[in-house]
Amino acid sequence: AALGRVSSFTPSTISTARQTIFRSASSSTLNMSSEDTITLGIFGGGTVGGGIVEILSNKADYFKQLTGKSIEVKKVCVRDASKPRDFTLPEGCSIVTSYDDILNDDSIDVAVEVMGGTTDAKDVVVGALTNGKSVVTANKALIAKDLPEIETLLSTLESGTQFRYEAAVCGGIPIIRSMQSDFVGDNIQLMCGIINGCTNFMLTAMDRDKKSYDEALSEASALGYAEADPTLDVGGFDARSKLKILMRLAYGMNVEEDEISCRGITELTKMDFEYAKMLGGTIKLLGVAEKNDAGDVSAYVAPCYVTNEDALSSVNGATNAIEVLSDNLVSSIYIGQGAGRYPTANSCINDIVALAKGDQNLLPFNPTSETKFVNNYESVFYLRLNYRDQVGITRQVGEVCEKHGVSIHSILQNPVAKNQESAFAIVTDKVDYAAILKVLADVEALSWCKGKPFYMPVLRDDWQN
Repeated sequence: AALGRVSSFTPSTISTARQTIFRSASSSTLNMSSEDTITLGIFGGGTVGGGIVEILSNKADYFKQLTGKSIEVKKVCVRDASKPRDFTLPEGCSIVTSYDDILNDDSIDVAVEVMGGTTDAKDVVVGALTNGKSVVTANKALIAKDLPEIETLLSTLESGTQFRYEAAVCGGIPIIRSMQSDFVGDNIQLMCGIINGCTNFMLTAMDRDKKSYDEALSEASALGYAEADPTLDVGGFDARSKLKILMRLAYGMNVEEDEISCRGITELTKMDFEYAKMLGGTIKLLGVAEKNDAGDVSAYVAPCYVTNEDALSSVNGATNAIEVLSDNLVSSIYIGQGAGRYPTANSCINDIVALAKGDQNLLPFNPTSETKFVNNYESVFYLRLNYRDQVGITRQVGEVCEKHGVSIHSILQNPVAKNQESAFAIVTDKVDYAAILKVLADVEALSWCKGKPFYMPVLRDDWQN
């Protein structure tokens, strides 16, 4: 049976709920039904939910020593109660199928949302917060979509009601907590990272194992790295959601996801990896946000050329990595498992334990700022142009680049093998992204150009050193 939907929440119902729920105004700790126990209701009994239950059971004694409280799972809400589970329910825990069984249970202190989606999950998160329950979630899509609304709701609640989301970005890598605590005295200039495990697995297969895009996607799907509909992964949209959240934490800015340039890996070919190898590097799908000299921030998700000497080039398989360049810490790199049962559950556990210890975070998304977002950036670019053979191709490309102020650094072309698409590559000097788009539009209109030209940024300005 499908889970029951809770009703939508309006500012008036939120205000009413706030007035009817007892909270001690002077309390600075989690609202709990018992001083020596913290009780959980978990929405979602699948991969991650099961991992949470397992870890809590296996380390129950340790967590009690660490926090001074017993952490108990009271209810797990699922779609189908008859479906077999791959974890053992703790003593006293029940399987339920209605959201209200957790939301309206005053004895439950914390709602753990690991069901995914942005509709029912939003009702669950809003309903739990409104009913005085702290929330732990792994839902990046929900946060990216509704961050301002969630933040507004949190501002109406007492400090004892907490919102935690470490697992929402890069699974087991503790990047959220680091952004909330380790960079508060610093100024972040650049964030760049491999923040989607499925696409990194695919690109590793295409580069190292010489597989085609379709072969790499098939293998990723077989291993469970790709969803049944992998569009969110291969299209770059999953990475963009994570980048938006990181940008808010790093720069205090709320940017609509659609404003962030997003290109996935669907246009990449074996030829691009051959040319990347000629240049001395490889290709990674990266989320990048950078502050310019004027203090404005630009951002994009795209395949990028990275040199073999770059730390990100050696991050292979489904592993995630994020590099943060800042004034004080200079360079900080976080590498770890970005998804999976136990990495994601581990981050949820860390949030749950923090709540049990009474840790407070009054501004879970960090303070806002006046930093401006600009939908343009400077970079060296790699362009791949497929062509029909004729005289004057390089001359025409040079003329188009000159027209838009784009300087060509080098031209690459492998001998065309039988049955191979005819194509050559150009590497530009550093130039505005807007100028590259104009070049591509003009080149595509030329008679010899076959299909849409492919382009990608080169990650570092000093890529040749």
